Amino acid sequence: MSRAKNWRDEFEELRSIALAHSELTEEMKWGNPCYTFQNKNVVLIHGFKEYCALLFMKGALLKDPHQMLIQQTENVQAARQIRFTNVQEIMDRRAEIAAYIQDAIDIERSGKKVELAKKELVIPEELQQRFNENAELKEAFYKLTPGRQRAYTLHFAQPKKAETREARVEKYIQHILDGKGLND
Repeated sequence: MSRAKNWRDEFEELRSIALAHSELTEEMKWGNPCYTFQNKNVVLIHGFKEYCALLFMKGALLKDPHQMLIQQTENVQAARQIRFTNVQEIMDRRAEIAAYIQDAIDIERSGKKVELAKKELVIPEELQQRFNENAELKEAFYKLTPGRQRAYTLHFAQPKKAETREARVEKYIQHILDGKGLND
């Protein structure tokens, strides 16, 4: 928190709300303050360029009476964020934020799990072409975790131009062969 360049006041305010829940343990995970209940991640504080946020790991299960929860992208199934752009916004909604955190703790205590939709992995044509040329690449790809496979396929399929898709595949071939994920 003390090293934060942006959002320092907002982080401190969010931290004080999270720590008011005595059932939570504060840890650092992924370089951010993470609050756990019985060693299970419940909520994380993180900052971005234009906002800071509370990320609820099982946010899809939370009640949202104040319409504050945001699904970051269409590919995120379980997590939800509450975003903030200034400290006053957090102070004004302190009670609501605390209620969302308590709901998240209650969900974790209950043992509920988010039922993730099984999405079929669609292999972009450019990657499939490389698999046809290089069996070692195909084998290495399928040894990756499902999440890493999905991250690669989404990244490779995103550009509209075939040349860009091909360049992305080319750029990450060695990463895949080394057993690394997109951001490793």
